Amino acid sequence: MTAEQFILAIDQGTTSSRALLFDRSGAVVSLAQRAIDVTYPHPGWVNQDANQIWSVTEAVCREALAQADAGWSQVAAIGITNQRETTILWDRKTGEPLAPAIVWQSRQSADVIRSMERRGVADAYRSITGLVLDPYFSASKIRWLLDQNRDLEQRAKHGEVCFGTVDSWLIWRLTSGHHLTDVTNASRTMLFDIGKCRWSEELLADLDIPASILPTVVPNAGAIATTSAAYGSVPITGCAGDQHAALFGQTCFAEGQAKNTYGTGSFALMNTGLHVVASNNGLLTTPAWSYNDQTTYALEGSVLVSGSAVQWLRDELGIIETAADVEALARSVPSAGGVVFVPALTGLGAPDWDDAARGTIIGITRGTTRAHIARATLEAIAFQVADVLRAMASDAGSPVTELKVDGGAAGNDLLLQLQSDLLGVPVVRSAIQVTTALGAAYLAGLGIGYWTDETELSRMWQSNGRFEPAISEDERASRVDTWRRAVERSRGWAEVVR
Repeated sequence: MTAEQFILAIDQGTTSSRALLFDRSGAVVSLAQRAIDVTYPHPGWVNQDANQIWSVTEAVCREALAQADAGWSQVAAIGITNQRETTILWDRKTGEPLAPAIVWQSRQSADVIRSMERRGVADAYRSITGLVLDPYFSASKIRWLLDQNRDLEQRAKHGEVCFGTVDSWLIWRLTSGHHLTDVTNASRTMLFDIGKCRWSEELLADLDIPASILPTVVPNAGAIATTSAAYGSVPITGCAGDQHAALFGQTCFAEGQAKNTYGTGSFALMNTGLHVVASNNGLLTTPAWSYNDQTTYALEGSVLVSGSAVQWLRDELGIIETAADVEALARSVPSAGGVVFVPALTGLGAPDWDDAARGTIIGITRGTTRAHIARATLEAIAFQVADVLRAMASDAGSPVTELKVDGGAAGNDLLLQLQSDLLGVPVVRSAIQVTTALGAAYLAGLGIGYWTDETELSRMWQSNGRFEPAISEDERASRVDTWRRAVERSRGWAEVVR
């Protein structure tokens, strides 16, 4: 290797694709980003075009290389991270998608989940996969697609169909036909045995999903695949779902360390070491990463709507012109004026798990302004994350003493102060906020020996902001109580109006 070689991190998210080049110091050399279209064909449905996901991702890879005046020959390895659970089916021969990609947020397979609940299989799935029954995960999305098109189901049974989350789709296109996924993405399908680290024959049979459509599962770091000649025959040596990659990028390598990523949703993970910790508080148990024949586990709490609540203020209500405007507007008032916003726009995730919940703004008076709603939106993001972290501490049997944060909204100082106030612990912001990409780069670098070990990575990590709690325990408890009463009012609303 030479000093001119870089790690290329592909970060395919819900609303955009990014490509970043990292050097040996872990610094970003170049970054290219382009938006991805999202469609909402029916209430609660969220879809994307898999071909656009690929074309935009390919374009940003080439753009990142061009920005650095580099070619594929200067890429030592590629790391991939991606929006998880999003479900793609494509033709094994032609590689063409066979249906719109069903995005992780989509609730269109809710009826499949209700049928599973009626059959009483929730505990079996939880014990094998570490997941709760919810439309969030890929399994019900696959079953829904097959139910909608019996010809597609027959083709799947005859081995003509490939299923993959976005990592599999990108690897297929980059390698001209390798059908692979990594341990973390596999674990989000609700079809993967996280203790044995393999597909569950029992769960595949329960949902009548053909095993032939599934990708081969590989570790998160190491020799995963090699790109085709069109993309430089570069080794792909790192791959992880975005939130697992963020935990790795935040260098939360020790048991008990935790992070939260503020993206379209918010995702908090706590490293539980080599232990599979079952949750009694609505959290998920998941592999954090697996390589060198060792699997590290984590507890996770997934908040479905965070940054997308700010986007809603901008795009649908017109309260702000840009997402960045929300902080100044929220700061223009000392409080939310009694307004509480529960952003259950696509249901509630952890720890409540209610796909029938709907968004609620309560406490509105004649004096309520758009500034109060903006502040209530930031508070809602922080309240949801605080709910998850309290549940996490209870499950792990030890308190979270510090929270590392990243993601687009982590640049909002008011949000992070609110977060620290509601948690009662310091909140520390990563100097590199795209820690999803950083984690993918770290995994790829370890996979090829670009970096030596986790100790070297920990030395490279830097922060650029620390926020300490500034309210009393009594005030914190009062705010949380008000928030929880508002959450209860949002629950089950879709069932009421059905």
